[in-house]
Amino acid sequence: MRTLIFNVFFYVTTVIYILSCLVFSLVPGRRALMGTLRRYTKAMVWGMRWIGKIDIDVRGKENIPATGPVIIASKHQSYGDGFVIFSQFEDLSFVTGDHLEKFWGLKRILTKMNAVVIDSCGGSDSQAKMEAQTAKIRSEGRRLLIFPEGHLSRIGTHHRYRKGIWHLQQDFDCPVVPVANTLGQRWNQTDWAKFTGKAVVEFMEPIQPGLEKDVFMAELQNRIESQSIALLDMENLGALNPDDIGKMEENNSALAKRLARETEAG
Repeated sequence: MRTLIFNVFFYVTTVIYILSCLVFSLVPGRRALMGTLRRYTKAMVWGMRWIGKIDIDVRGKENIPATGPVIIASKHQSYGDGFVIFSQFEDLSFVTGDHLEKFWGLKRILTKMNAVVIDSCGGSDSQAKMEAQTAKIRSEGRRLLIFPEGHLSRIGTHHRYRKGIWHLQQDFDCPVVPVANTLGQRWNQTDWAKFTGKAVVEFMEPIQPGLEKDVFMAELQNRIESQSIALLDMENLGALNPDDIGKMEENNSALAKRLARETEAG
């Protein structure tokens, strides 16, 4: 019953705020739209806590530099982690997959937000598009949220990390703050079922610019994955299958594109 009530709350609230955002997307500037989006994410976090009975623990905000551009690189297990992270900032831009543009009205809202919309499966075209779209964000010194796996991952698993984040750090010349989380235990990906219990979102110490690409990618992945696993609640598993811990996944579309790129290069 709790799952049903939360899901009704989620869909009704989402429709109301999408319609509100469409209206505010007609208003000059970004302030009205971004304020509406922040209220939406705070409403969703409220629903997760008080309807879904998900005990959300946000840690490590002191690790986020107070001024200047910052890249927030988060584990992505659930719609819920986007809501929680977005609700922590006054004005946050983000990188998202082009799958969101298929939903009515979202393309206009994403454009107004200065969201960076790329092919979720990666590749050189995605990297070039991401670099072009982030120029305005970089010039304004704003924070940018990116999910370096490029996909939602089942709790306990991970996807191949996309190297576009290293190129972003090179362009921005700013710290990257890794974010571990366990929200997937309570709301796994886009699943209907929700589970009560504790979920942690932890902002870790920044990775400073200057590392070589392979060193940076290994450090980022190791820190996010190892801490996300360390934070798992093994006494209240929720959606977690312990056999999945540490597994790497790759969806069919991403696999096909990667193999095509490797064949072309080789």
